[in-house]
Amino acid sequence: MPAYQFILNGQTVSVEAPADLPLLWALRDLLGVTGPKYGCGVGVCGACTSHLDGEAFRPCIQPVSGVAGTQVTTIEGLGGPGLHPVQQAWIAEDVAQCGFCQPGQIMAAVSLLRKNLDPTDADIDAAMSDNVCRCGTYVRIRAAIKRAARVLREKAEGGTDTR
Repeated sequence: MPAYQFILNGQTVSVEAPADLPLLWALRDLLGVTGPKYGCGVGVCGACTSHLDGEAFRPCIQPVSGVAGTQVTTIEGLGGPGLHPVQQAWIAEDVAQCGFCQPGQIMAAVSLLRKNLDPTDADIDAAMSDNVCRCGTYVRIRAAIKRAARVLREKAEGGTDTR
């Protein structure tokens, strides 16, 4: 069985797996990284959203062979030694109800804020439209993204790391 090496949450990992194994299963079953959730398995719900070389992607439809030599970041690797400002905002705005979709929601929000530190409601709605939350906490998700954007803008203006 072939082995694929990539950087996962800042650490180089190697996983032996069939080339067509979805990365989500390599993460969850072979590497013990369970933050990305299995929701639909076809890239529609966003529960598994993670980052591939800094861009949001869906590990449930990405073959493990396609990430060799790349950097994969899951919710576990997002905050470094502490919580990322988006994670802090999620807590402050009491976003999570059941919590199942939250890792994917947070990763999508971080991706948005890397591109736009002053998102409008329409920007947020568009960016988050591919992440489904059955609990319907969309109003709180929008508030958390705006709160995190304020924090990240302040950090950017102060010249600190905005991850």
